[in-house]
Amino acid sequence: MSARSGSAPFGFTLQATEGAARAASFATPHGVVQSPAFMAVGTLATVKSLDPGDLREMGAQMILANAYHLHLRPGDDLVRQMGGLHEFMQWDGPILTDSGGFQVFSLEGLRAIDEDGVDFRSHIDGSSRRFTPESVMRIERNLGADVIMQFDHVIPGQSDAAAARDASERSLRWLARCAAEFDVLERDDPIPGRSAQALFPIVQGGIHTDLRAEAARAIRDMGDWKGYGIGGLSVGEPKPEMYRILEAVHHELPTDRPRYLMGVGFPEDLVEGVRRGVDLFDCVAPTRMGRNGTVFTSDGRLNIKRAEFRADARPLDEACDCAACRRFSRAYIRHLYLADEILGLRLLSLHNVHFLVSLMRQARTALLGGTFDGWSESWLRRYHSRTTPAPV
Repeated sequence: MSARSGSAPFGFTLQATEGAARAASFATPHGVVQSPAFMAVGTLATVKSLDPGDLREMGAQMILANAYHLHLRPGDDLVRQMGGLHEFMQWDGPILTDSGGFQVFSLEGLRAIDEDGVDFRSHIDGSSRRFTPESVMRIERNLGADVIMQFDHVIPGQSDAAAARDASERSLRWLARCAAEFDVLERDDPIPGRSAQALFPIVQGGIHTDLRAEAARAIRDMGDWKGYGIGGLSVGEPKPEMYRILEAVHHELPTDRPRYLMGVGFPEDLVEGVRRGVDLFDCVAPTRMGRNGTVFTSDGRLNIKRAEFRADARPLDEACDCAACRRFSRAYIRHLYLADEILGLRLLSLHNVHFLVSLMRQARTALLGGTFDGWSESWLRRYHSRTTPAPV
């Protein structure tokens, strides 16, 4: 099966549209993802502090793991030996693996780039490593996710046009190599019992609309991909710039394939992204912010450390039906957090991930009901109207 084929077992069916926003079904070997959807990030084959049962209970459909981190620890060869990610982590739903491009290019001072690939030092033990498009395809094949991402060249969000063009054009050349290696592995490296994989390309180009359009057209001309990633956003550029780029990319990508906005996961950005034609999102923000005491709510963010919540009997969010909000008060969770109890971090992470999963479910319901424009405008107006208190 070619990397650029649109055939089964992957498929994308549009069910409703409103402007650029879409409700759809994305079929994978491990289940159908009803979009728009937020993918919880399980970087090291675990969503921090949550187990697969938690994720199933909250309605999470697809999760993400990271090729860079799993290559370093425990090793992609070991994951393959243990039956691939699904078996290893006991998650039977769809999985996507990021190629590790963002992580490698974030190692400022620890990596060197050439046309063939990237030399870098492990952030764990300082050992010398090298990633090429071909080696990353082998890593992601070993991991066995349903959707795998190409190895791309990631740059800071406000890079100038020359730097953005260089990285985007290199990403296109690396995409061709990823696709060729993907096809070779499909033919020559069969894994008994392993499901098919889909390779997604990544549209780069920084904050420059002409470069984004060029990249999207070039990728589209390379073949009939099963889906498209939009990378290099939420990496330092102002939010209006991100929204502008999404609008430009929307007009250049096929409407009959899923679009995945990489690394974006704040509530307002999810809603704005759906408004601009995005189907899938991921971000470490819900668990990372939970570990720092920050809570997503329909009234904006709150900081659980604040003294005003010391005797607050309300749940984290009165509109939320997650396990944390159904059972525990703000006062109790604040106590756990300040006492450095692990349960506090777990409950905050659980709530934040549930909040984003539920938010995308609400967006989908509004799209199917033909009320998305009004719902999204009302939701954003309410969310932005609440002033978030500063931490104490």
